[in-house]
Amino acid sequence: MDVSSIVSLFVFLGIVFVVAMSGAVFKPGPWYEVLDKPRWTPPNWAFPVVWSALYVMIAIAGWRVYEAAGLVALPFLAYAVQLVLNAAWSAFFFGLRRPGLAFADVLAMWLAVAVNALLFYPIDAIAGLLLIPYLVWVTIAACLNLSVWRRNPGAFAASRADRVQASG
Repeated sequence: MDVSSIVSLFVFLGIVFVVAMSGAVFKPGPWYEVLDKPRWTPPNWAFPVVWSALYVMIAIAGWRVYEAAGLVALPFLAYAVQLVLNAAWSAFFFGLRRPGLAFADVLAMWLAVAVNALLFYPIDAIAGLLLIPYLVWVTIAACLNLSVWRRNPGAFAASRADRVQASG
C-alpha cells in the first residue's frame, strides 16, 4: 500500500468518525433507561462495540471503492446519504426525542445502505459485502426504534413538553 492509499484510508476513517460523533453527542441518558423496551433489546454494552466495528467496515468499504474507481458519483452519493441519515438518527431519537422522525430516518437509512451496497458491489465485491452487517444492524435498529416508540406513546410527548417548559 502506497502513501496515497494510506492517506485516503485515513480520510475515510475520519469522515466516518465525524458521523459516529453524533452518537457521542446525543446519548441515550436516564430518560431512555426507564422506557419500556422489548426483551430482545441488545444489552447497552453491545451498541458501542457493534457500531465501532460497523463504522470501521463502512470506512473500509468506501475506501476500497475509492481506491478501485475513484469518486464514482452515484455510489458515493448513496454513501454520503446513508452517512448523513446515520448521523441524524441519534439527533432525532436521543436529542429531539422524536421517535417518529427517527423511524422515518432509519427507514430511509436502510434504503440508502441497501442501495449503497448494491452500487459498491460491482466495483468492489468486498466493499459491497462489508455493508451487509451494517444493513442487518440498521434493520434491528429500525425494529427497536418502532417498538420503543409504540411501547411508550406518552413518554416522548412528555419529554418534549418538559424541554419546552424548561427553555421558556
